[in-house]
Amino acid sequence: MPLSLRPLGSTGLMVSPIGFGGGTFGGFYGTFDESEGIRAVHHAINRGINLFDTSPYYGGGRSEEIFGRALEGGWREKIILATKAGRISKDVFDFSFDAIVRSCEISLRLLKTDHVDILQAHDIEFQPNLEWVFDETWRALDHLRTQGKCRFIGMTGFPLGVLERAITSCKLDVVISYCHASLNNTTILEKLLPVAKAHGTGIINASPLSMGLLTQAVPPDWHPAPAEVKVAVQKAADHCAKRGADLAHLAQQFTAHLPGLCTTLVGMSNIAQVDANIEAVSSAPEPQLLAEVLEILKPISGIGWPSGTWPA
Repeated sequence: MPLSLRPLGSTGLMVSPIGFGGGTFGGFYGTFDESEGIRAVHHAINRGINLFDTSPYYGGGRSEEIFGRALEGGWREKIILATKAGRISKDVFDFSFDAIVRSCEISLRLLKTDHVDILQAHDIEFQPNLEWVFDETWRALDHLRTQGKCRFIGMTGFPLGVLERAITSCKLDVVISYCHASLNNTTILEKLLPVAKAHGTGIINASPLSMGLLTQAVPPDWHPAPAEVKVAVQKAADHCAKRGADLAHLAQQFTAHLPGLCTTLVGMSNIAQVDANIEAVSSAPEPQLLAEVLEILKPISGIGWPSGTWPA
C-alpha cells in the first residue's frame, strides 16, 4: 500500500508521513556503507517517501554530497529536497546574511541541483539575539527564495518557545521541531501546533526516537537527557523486551499516529531501515503494550533539556 501524502502547512506541498533524515549520512550515528545508503535513498523514493532533509552540519557537507550523488539521473525531480544553513559545526554558528547566502550556494553545488525546495536556518537557539535572527537571517532566506534558490523557508530548533517566537515574529513557511512528539514528550501538541496552524506554518517533526534515546540499547553517553529520563527509558526498553517487542518500533508507531502531525523525519542509512520505518508508520501500536510503556514513562513525561542559550 502506498504511503498517503499530507499537506505541509500552507506551502501546497504534499509530503509523506515519514521523511528521510540525512543525519545518518553525516556519521552522527556511527559508520555506514555509502553505496548502501544511496540504494536506500532510491528504495525509499520507490516506496513513496518524498521528503529528504539534510544540512551542511551533517558531516561537514558529507550528507549533502551523498544525497547529491544519490539524486543524479532523474531522482531529484521525484522528491522534496530540504537543507539548512547557519550551523557549521557543534559549536560554530553563523546566521549572518552573507553566511546564509554562501552556505546555500555550497549546498546547491554539493546537492547537484539549482534549487532546494525548503531552506531553513539551523538551530537558531544558539544565537542569543533572536530578534537579530528574525531580521538578518530571515532577510537572507527571503532573498534566496526571491532568487529561486529555494522555494520555501523556515527555521529549526529544539526549544518550543524559540520556534513559537520564530513563527509569530517573521513569516515562515515551515519549522522543524524535534524530540517533542515522542513516547516521553508530546508537548508539541499543545505548545506549538496551535500557533503554527494559526499562522499557516507547516511543522516538520523529527526524531521520534528522541535522538536515539528510545531504543533497546543503553542511551548514548552524549545524550543530553537528564539521568532520570534515561533510567525511565531503560525500564521501558526492558519491559518491551520482556513482552517480545521493540521500544524503537513502538516509538515510531506512536509518533506516526499522533494527531496533527503531517510528517516526521527519521534517520535511515540502509534498505532494511527504510522498510522497518515504513512498516512502523503503516501499523498502529498494540494498545496494551503502549499503555504499559506510557505508564512507565509518565513520571518523566515532557521533561526536556537545555539547548543553546535556552533552559529545558
